[in-house]
Amino acid sequence: MSISYSSEADEQIITSTSMLPEDYCEGSLRPRTLNEYIGQRKAKDNLSIFIEAAKMRKEPLDHVLLHGPPGLGKTTLAGIIANEMGVNMRITSGPTIEKTGDLAALLTNLQENDILFVDEIHRLNRSVEEILYPAMEDYAIDIIIGKGPSANSIRLDLPKFTLIGATTRSGQLTAPLRDRFGVTLRLELYTPDELQLIVERSAQILGIEIEPNGAREIAFRSRGTPRIANRLLRRVRDFAQVCAGGVITQEVADEALTRLEVDKLGLDSLDRRMLRSIIEFYGGGPVGLETLAATINEESITLEDVYEPYLLQQGFLTRTPRGRCITKKAYEHLGIEYLGQQQIEM
Repeated sequence: MSISYSSEADEQIITSTSMLPEDYCEGSLRPRTLNEYIGQRKAKDNLSIFIEAAKMRKEPLDHVLLHGPPGLGKTTLAGIIANEMGVNMRITSGPTIEKTGDLAALLTNLQENDILFVDEIHRLNRSVEEILYPAMEDYAIDIIIGKGPSANSIRLDLPKFTLIGATTRSGQLTAPLRDRFGVTLRLELYTPDELQLIVERSAQILGIEIEPNGAREIAFRSRGTPRIANRLLRRVRDFAQVCAGGVITQEVADEALTRLEVDKLGLDSLDRRMLRSIIEFYGGGPVGLETLAATINEESITLEDVYEPYLLQQGFLTRTPRGRCITKKAYEHLGIEYLGQQQIEM
C-alpha cells in the first residue's frame, strides 16, 4: 500500500521551521531539565552557572535574551529555566501586547521571582517597549491616569521578576531594550549527531520502534532543527505503521522522506525550485530577492527567513551586493552541468 501526498502545500511546509498546527502536540516531547536538554552545549553550560548562582543568592535570574533561527528550542529553554529556578512562567508574544495596559496587567499579576516569557519580542509596539525599561531596571512602571492638565503619573512597584525574550531577529531589537538583558544566548543549528539523539528520545516517548540508522536518516534531513526532526519522525511513523510493520529502519525512513520530497540534505520542493529558478531564468545569478520571490510566487520574507539561511549554511547560495547567486555545489546537488564562473555573471 502506498501513501500519496498530493498537496503542494504539504510538500512545502513539512520542512518549515515555523510552528504548524500538528506541532502543538510536541509539548509532551519537550525536556524539563537542563540534563534532558540535548545540544546547545555552550549556551547550556553558561546558563547552568547563571541559574545556580541566582539560586545561591536567592535572587531572580537576570533578564535573558534567547535568539537564533526558529524551531531550535527557545520556548523549551525558557520552560527549563522556570523549572530549574522553581518558579512560575507566564507566556505571551510581542504582537499580542497591543497597549501599555496589556503589559501592565501582565507585570502586576506576576509573583516574586516569576518569569515572563515574551516570544517574538522584536515585534513589541514601541510605546509598550518603553514601559518595559523601568520594569526591567527598577521593577516599577509608571501609569498615566486621566488626560490633559488633570493627568497624574502613578508609579507602581512590581515584584522582582525575570524577563525572557525570544527572537529570530535580534538585529531588529532596539539598542535600549537589548542592553537591558543581562544574559544573551544564541542558539545554533544542531548537528546530525545531536538530532539523532533527539529523534531517538522522541521515539521512545511516543512509543515508536526505531533503529539507530533510521533515526540518523531522519536527523540528516532535518535541516539542523529539532522541530523539523520531530515532525518528520511523526510522518515517517505513519508510513512505517501502514507499510513496514511499525519499525522505522533506514530504508523505511529513506523511502518515506523521498515520497515527501525531502532529499538527502533536507532540501524540499521549494528549496529546489528556488535554486532551479535562479539557474534557469537568471543564469545562476545574481538576482534580487523581490524578483526571485515573484518568479516562484512566494513571499520574499519567507524566502529570506525560512529557506535562505539553510541554503546559505549548506553552501548552495551566496549573497552579493547585486543579489543571490548559485554555487557550484548547488549545480552538483541538482545534477545540472556547471558552466563556470561566466554563467553566474550573466
